[in-house]
Amino acid sequence: MDAKYLILDMGKVLVGPTTGYWLITPSFLENVDMNKIDKIKLEDAMDKFNYILDKKMLTLDEEFFYMMEYFKSILDRINYSITDEKLKNIVNDFVYFNGSDSKYYLYNDVKSELKRLSEKYTLLMLSDNWPCGEEYLKKHDLYEYFDKIYISSTYGYLKSDKVFFDYLINDYNIKKGEAIYVDDREELLDIGVQKGLDVRLMDRERQISGSKYLVINGLDEL
Repeated sequence: MDAKYLILDMGKVLVGPTTGYWLITPSFLENVDMNKIDKIKLEDAMDKFNYILDKKMLTLDEEFFYMMEYFKSILDRINYSITDEKLKNIVNDFVYFNGSDSKYYLYNDVKSELKRLSEKYTLLMLSDNWPCGEEYLKKHDLYEYFDKIYISSTYGYLKSDKVFFDYLINDYNIKKGEAIYVDDREELLDIGVQKGLDVRLMDRERQISGSKYLVINGLDEL
């Protein structure tokens, strides 16, 4: 059976984090003196308050509210003093891109390949992300290629919850073998297989030496 649908993750499939870390943005590095921070304590604080990131967020303004809470909480936890202005700079950049979109970089093949693939498949996105993810796609004229975008914060579930997949599958009545799902994490592809999807493991950095799944390095291999 030929696949009718192509389901794409966003992170490490379409975009990468500029700094190498999704939550430590260029604006974070500009407004926080990392030389005064214990990196291990910062990581522990980020883990402790990760639950805030899983809140249901439907709008950019709701995301701003929770991201303010998140970044303030982690910096308070490690006893790092920051002005309200600098904290807002970090969150404005994260949520509204603060006039730029420096926290992500777009892989070179994305625009041309999405155009090509949209002529063959119904494109869908399934992403653990926040409203800013959709905003980024709109700013870069990528939104139009997708028939529908499923952002985890809108539904209150992550892909690891498994039920998040069901929204997409049920909306499009996708049968076994009708969809290809592309992600950069094997454990999420495991869920995709359980849901009857064909899967591909994206390895943009060419770091995977072996996998039980077919590995691709770019969208041109689809």
